[in-house]
Amino acid sequence: MDSGVDRGDAQVTLSSNTNSGRKIPGLFLWLIPLVFLVLFFFTPLVRIITVMIGRDGLVSSAILLKTFSFTIWQAALSTLLTFVIGLPLSYLFSHFKFTGKRLLRLMVTLPFILPTVVVAAGFNSLLGPQGWVNLWLMDLFKLSSPPISILNTLGIILLAHVFYNTSIFIRIVDNAWGSLDASIGDAAKVLGSPPGSVFRLVTLPLLKPSLLAAGLLVFLFDFTSFGVILLLGGPGFSTLETEIYTQTLSMLNLRMAGILSLMQLACTMAVTLVYGRVNSQRSSALNPGKGIEPKNPTHLSQRIFVLVSIIAIFFFFCLPILSLAVRSFLSYTPGLGTLTFTIDNYSGLFINRRQTYFYVPPVKAALNSFLFAITATGISLVLGLSTAYTRVRNLHLQKWIDGVVMLPLGTSAVTLGLGFLITFNKPPLDTASFSFLIPIAHSLIAFPFVLRAVSPALASIPEDLKSAAAVLGASPWKTWWNVELPIIGRAALVGGTYAFAISLGEFGATSFLARPDLPTLPVAIYRFLSLPGDQNYGQALAMAVLLLLLCLICLSIIDRIPVPGKQEF
Repeated sequence: MDSGVDRGDAQVTLSSNTNSGRKIPGLFLWLIPLVFLVLFFFTPLVRIITVMIGRDGLVSSAILLKTFSFTIWQAALSTLLTFVIGLPLSYLFSHFKFTGKRLLRLMVTLPFILPTVVVAAGFNSLLGPQGWVNLWLMDLFKLSSPPISILNTLGIILLAHVFYNTSIFIRIVDNAWGSLDASIGDAAKVLGSPPGSVFRLVTLPLLKPSLLAAGLLVFLFDFTSFGVILLLGGPGFSTLETEIYTQTLSMLNLRMAGILSLMQLACTMAVTLVYGRVNSQRSSALNPGKGIEPKNPTHLSQRIFVLVSIIAIFFFFCLPILSLAVRSFLSYTPGLGTLTFTIDNYSGLFINRRQTYFYVPPVKAALNSFLFAITATGISLVLGLSTAYTRVRNLHLQKWIDGVVMLPLGTSAVTLGLGFLITFNKPPLDTASFSFLIPIAHSLIAFPFVLRAVSPALASIPEDLKSAAAVLGASPWKTWWNVELPIIGRAALVGGTYAFAISLGEFGATSFLARPDLPTLPVAIYRFLSLPGDQNYGQALAMAVLLLLLCLICLSIIDRIPVPGKQEF
């Protein structure tokens, strides 16, 4: 008995010493992401402020007011339409079983990680001047010009935003709806409440925090939209993002760009703060019991609802993607009005047709994107894992750490690009001589996703498991390798895959930082879509398909790896 007491005392002492000894390494690990954020996030933001104050430049209050009001208006309208589409689809996925549900969920979720240039190319291939709808109508009615002109209108902006952000809404609301205690609604029905009253008086109040969180997140993405406005809206529509881009690269008015950036930063930070508070109320509001078990539709009304929803998903989410893939293998001859099968759009990716320094072969842009994404993923994993260990080992600092780390997510990519452009403008840290500024900018946006993936897995490791390994003589390195790594490895793979996909498709910051001879795939797609001619258009679609396939592979990996909290991304 004495030996048992001694062993217990020794174990308690060892555990206590281990915990106390981990505080210093935990805080030391926090220095890695903290120094990174100071150098590459806070310093560029301060430089934007100093440029705004110290530089000369015309400041137009009319442009500021017009741009700001339109940014708010289109974001609010896009969010409202996302609610209209997303709420019934969330009900569909959380309540019903049907054939092809997994595939349809994958297609609805795909836009979550799709680059904006791919979304723009998809809608362009379907509804643009050379898109399927216009070509079919021109052939049917023997027209010489496209009858539908939806590009460069508010309508196409709203459509693209709803397509792009409905997946975010569904990921949040579908998960919350399926986690509700089904017995509460069943009890209300037994007491005689009709389905409408049950939804209004029971379900809706329980879903309110999740609906607000989803709405705020969708609004934030719509508010900071850049690629959709630039590629589909055209010069007639200007948001804060596109105006910052124009004032910087076209007008060379850094003072005006700085003011616009600070306006946007203030708004996004306010929305992010409100979202954080609303999101913290979700777990207490849901209080899940057994949850809702999806069932096969039995009543006629349920079958009609499921059928209509499946058709809507196909036309709205699948058709633009299918249109993009098929159109990339076709060539259009304006004089004859015919479409012919061709692989020239893909074989041309290996050729620099213009033979100029400013237009490298598209395959070189793909290679650049891949290398930048690998680098950004490595940086994001180091930053995310360091921060996750700091959070777990210093519980009293969690809220402060989360607030600091999530700041880049609340900052637009265009603002980050502008900050990098005016901060790192001298060798060796400038865009001309240090191309790895691009993956550094990407990792600022991506590493919070690694943190969100790894933190729940790391926190789930019992302390007794690590203490037992230490009692058995395992060194800290062996304990990490044999105990912790197998548990957090899958979570790190999910977070790293998110980081890889985000870097592949990042367009806002990259449009400021990419050299003419070192473009990424999104930048190259934008360049080719901006050029006239079916050949340039076809190659832009071919590059978009390559990017789409890479994102599909990433999403498939993420979808097949079970990780706690993954649905909250």
